[in-house]
Amino acid sequence: MKVAVITGAGGVLCGAFAEALAQDGYAVALLDINEAAANAKAEAICAAGGVAKAYGVSVLDREALEDVHQKILADLGPCSLLLNGAGGNSPKCTTTHEEYEKGDEVATDISTFFNLQESGFDFVFDLNLKGVLLPTQVFASDMLGKTGCSIVNISSMNAYRPLTKIPAYSAAKAAVTNFTQWLAVHFAPAGIRVNAIAPGFFVTAQNKSLLFDENGNPTPRTEKILRATPMNRFGDAKELLGTLRFLADPEAAGFVTGVCIPVDGGFSAYSGV
Repeated sequence: MKVAVITGAGGVLCGAFAEALAQDGYAVALLDINEAAANAKAEAICAAGGVAKAYGVSVLDREALEDVHQKILADLGPCSLLLNGAGGNSPKCTTTHEEYEKGDEVATDISTFFNLQESGFDFVFDLNLKGVLLPTQVFASDMLGKTGCSIVNISSMNAYRPLTKIPAYSAAKAAVTNFTQWLAVHFAPAGIRVNAIAPGFFVTAQNKSLLFDENGNPTPRTEKILRATPMNRFGDAKELLGTLRFLADPEAAGFVTGVCIPVDGGFSAYSGV
């Protein structure tokens, strides 16, 4: 049985990825710092007839990842598909204003570019970029010398067009796309394909409070997002699955490596006029 290792698997999108891969015959290892969320998803997969096991681990802890790797080898077998899905932003690196406003340079009661916390930048870059680096260092060794193995990273539309207010997240996801290309070149002689998916706007636990108010009404930011998305709606997690299945398929995508595929309802194609 093929084994898929998924980081961030307790979340909405990566949880859907885990379910889909289990349906496709993978034994799924669900890794998440929130072990309870990963366990709940693993239990649901097993109840539906799939094979899944959850592991609580931080993608920023190399030693813990090594320990989990050994457990997965014993429980399920060697990894043949690594999906690096862990990521996120931090309020410590989010500006209050979308653009510079007079007085930002001396403001202390709001978050501006000038008082963004360095620790927030460090956290966001570590989570999104090192969160790809470390799991790949640990699990790619399982794939060496084998056929049909691949790595899929989760980038973002921020990598192409940075969103206002979230400079660290935008820059970090641009780094993920660039790193995907580097990995694709590096591992080509080993037969490991490395690609990425760049989701557009999907409602998740992380961003729900930014997109809807406490009464469930769309925020002004949501209205701007939908105006810039030709399909005029948010994506559904299941609409990422076809792209994932394509990239993971060694026959359908056997000559595809080093690409980042947008799944964004036309956001990247729309100029605003």
